[in-house]
Amino acid sequence: MKKLLLGTMLSALLIVVPVPTMAQVDIGVHISLPPLIVFEAPPEVIVIPDANNVYVVPDIDVEFFFWNGWWWRPWEGRWYRSHYYDRGWAYYSHVPSFYFDVDPGWRGYYRHHDWYGHGWNYERIPNHQLQQNWKRWHNDRHWEKQGTWGVQSYQPRPQKQKQELRNQRQQEYQQRPEVQRHQQQRQQQQRQPQAQQPQKREQRPEAQQPQKQPQVQQPKQQPKEKAQQPQSREQKPQAQQSQHSQPQKKHEGEEEEHKK
Repeated sequence: MKKLLLGTMLSALLIVVPVPTMAQVDIGVHISLPPLIVFEAPPEVIVIPDANNVYVVPDIDVEFFFWNGWWWRPWEGRWYRSHYYDRGWAYYSHVPSFYFDVDPGWRGYYRHHDWYGHGWNYERIPNHQLQQNWKRWHNDRHWEKQGTWGVQSYQPRPQKQKQELRNQRQQEYQQRPEVQRHQQQRQQQQRQPQAQQPQKREQRPEAQQPQKQPQVQQPKQQPKEKAQQPQSREQKPQAQQSQHSQPQKKHEGEEEEHKK
């Protein structure tokens, strides 16, 4: 019994407390993973009104979204995504496009079941149902046309008003201190490779040295001409030998006449 009690207490601690040690796992230069959030069961979600099929986990204090087949979460001014809600997080270098469609006051509306003065009878969607149907709901515009996101007598905002809200939320997001710190870090990382480029340019003249090789090969052709000169000299003694042989014949003829 004591072992069972200890086991249940440890599991309860794991459910409530995130795992901060996972934040030390680097996935890039000065970029680390966020702490894991351990769920007791696969999280349920609700769909956000007036957004592009954005689902959010309402039962935790951090922003935790599902959109377009991915789980998304911001942390320290950066964004991460995964196909799984409890593992596999990877750094995402931009702000996902859906985020500026999410009303920042959705938590208050969720608690009061009210969306801008309209009753909000939201539906809690289990994870397995979400995974099976999110693509079909997206293609059919299910929440906008049929359910109106569960908001009673609600009309979607005009496109112009949506765009104005997006621009306003984007400006407010860029002013967050953690976002500005992350942008400064990215700018510093982008400047470092540029400072190393002149070193590569200084090495280029060394690569041009092989152009001097044709000048070294020119003297190699001269010995061939010298090798041919002795052949012409060897032919001259043959001509001289023929000249010397003729007097010998005359000398022999003179000896025969003298004998007679």
